[in-house]
Amino acid sequence: MPHFEITPARREDVATIVALVRELAVYEKLEAMMVSTTADFERELFGPEAIVECLIAREDGHAVGFALFFHNFSTFLGRRGLYLEDLFVQPAHRGKGYGKALLVRLAQIAVERRCGRFEWSVLDWNEPSIRFYEAMGAKVLPEWRIVRTTGDSLAALATRTERDEDQSRQ
Repeated sequence: MPHFEITPARREDVATIVALVRELAVYEKLEAMMVSTTADFERELFGPEAIVECLIAREDGHAVGFALFFHNFSTFLGRRGLYLEDLFVQPAHRGKGYGKALLVRLAQIAVERRCGRFEWSVLDWNEPSIRFYEAMGAKVLPEWRIVRTTGDSLAALATRTERDEDQSRQ
């Protein structure tokens, strides 16, 4: 029987996290969007202004999955929440309860930290994950849509002025 454990990521796990994120990107058919580097994860997980946390799922000491998360805030609840950015278990290790164990540990962290909610997104085509999350008691919110701006459109938005708004209304 393999030994399984969940541990907080350590600085020496950064290259492994990047490799697991790359596997996730391939699984989600989004590998072209995967531009993050080891330096990015090093900075955001362990730098002086670290903003994310990561749990590593290990089987017999080898990383087989991860959950990367951070805090957000609900104005309606007046409390912070826990947001799961990514949860991934390598295909060869699925069906062993590792994804469930990661999700349960994250829920425990949310409760320990007095979070008002624990939430995440799932791709609409990812039926196995949707079924898994629903079986764990989560509710998919069909009335909500993710809104995003990146790259050139983000830069353009950041430089808009009130004058631009007046001109676009005319």
